[in-house]
Amino acid sequence: MNDVRQTHGSRGFSMLEILVTIVIMMIGLLGLAGLQTRAHTAELESYQRVQAIILVDKMVEAIRSNRRTASCFNITNAATGGPYVGAAGADHNGPISCAASVTAENVLADGTLAEWDAALLGASEQKGGAQIGAMLGGRGCISYDTTTELIDPATGGVISGTGLYTVAVAWQGLIDEVVPAINCANGQYGTEQKRRVVFIAFRLGSIL
Repeated sequence: MNDVRQTHGSRGFSMLEILVTIVIMMIGLLGLAGLQTRAHTAELESYQRVQAIILVDKMVEAIRSNRRTASCFNITNAATGGPYVGAAGADHNGPISCAASVTAENVLADGTLAEWDAALLGASEQKGGAQIGAMLGGRGCISYDTTTELIDPATGGVISGTGLYTVAVAWQGLIDEVVPAINCANGQYGTEQKRRVVFIAFRLGSIL
């Protein structure tokens, strides 16, 4: 009888161990699933940021290459964050009609901004007829700050066109983060904590 009781006791204890092991494994698997979700989110956030940086660099180089029509790229009020190009919205900027230089250079400026608008919508890559080559809700802003224009040391006058240009790209983030300091397309992404922005501020060189 004693041997039988001991056998039953051992069986019960083994079953309990199995149940505890299963519970521990389930908790571990749930943790792993959560980790994979966070890793996927971080990967997508990183991909979108890289795409935005590429588009910002592209426009900065375009403005530098078309300096005689640079004023035509000033489409955004830095204080309000609009108008912008890219995804649709209340402050979306329509096609520009540059008149800062000769016809060929004006047409080039118009086309450059139109191409940037298309790139922000993902035109660089398509799948099943859908444009997927950009960020979620990508919008681009370009502003010019006249208060930062340089002073001519010889005359003491302001040198037109030497102020800071700011090129920014905004998009929809997946999680809440710090609200961006740049007002590009603000109010277009639900909570401001989900609005992402990368930008470059620069001057066009001037020989004094």
